[in-house]
Amino acid sequence: MQGISAQALLSLRADMLRFAQLQLRDHAAAEDMVQESIEAALRKSSSFTGQSTLKTWVFAILRNRIVDHLRQASRTVNLSSLVDDDEDWQERMEAMFDERGHWRDGPRPAAWPDPETSMQSRQFWAVFEACLGHLPPATGRVFMMREFLGFESDEICRQLSITTSNCHVILHRARMKLRACMDTGWGRPGSASC
Repeated sequence: MQGISAQALLSLRADMLRFAQLQLRDHAAAEDMVQESIEAALRKSSSFTGQSTLKTWVFAILRNRIVDHLRQASRTVNLSSLVDDDEDWQERMEAMFDERGHWRDGPRPAAWPDPETSMQSRQFWAVFEACLGHLPPATGRVFMMREFLGFESDEICRQLSITTSNCHVILHRARMKLRACMDTGWGRPGSASC
């Protein structure tokens, strides 16, 4: 069987459009896929051998176009979906780049952390937390108030009703115990015993 008439293809158009809309959920994209499929079928009409029905052959072309479209769409991001719907998005987008198209210093995306460094950091904090847990409760409280909460020594002394010299001694002891514990437990979170 040689050639296909344009009329035969156009008679399938409504069914093709319904099929494409069901798959894509986007009328404009479905319309494009149908048009491209009809065009491809007309260009390749000499390759239609009649081993299947015309409808099966044309729908196979449409299905392949839809699959290609969906694969391409999953690899790309529409720029307009990344920004708000307001009118000045293009100005904000252009402000991120210099005249040569390179990122400006301010809006440059942050570098991804090195996985090994990130893992070491998690291990460090696991050992540190284990060591903190081994401090006497009052010592741990003074250390946390100073180092993590950022309280000044006077404020710690007022809140805990201790003298300044006592506060400094407690902080010194906490640091020494933490250091000894970290030295024995670093890299071996399960064996951090203090």
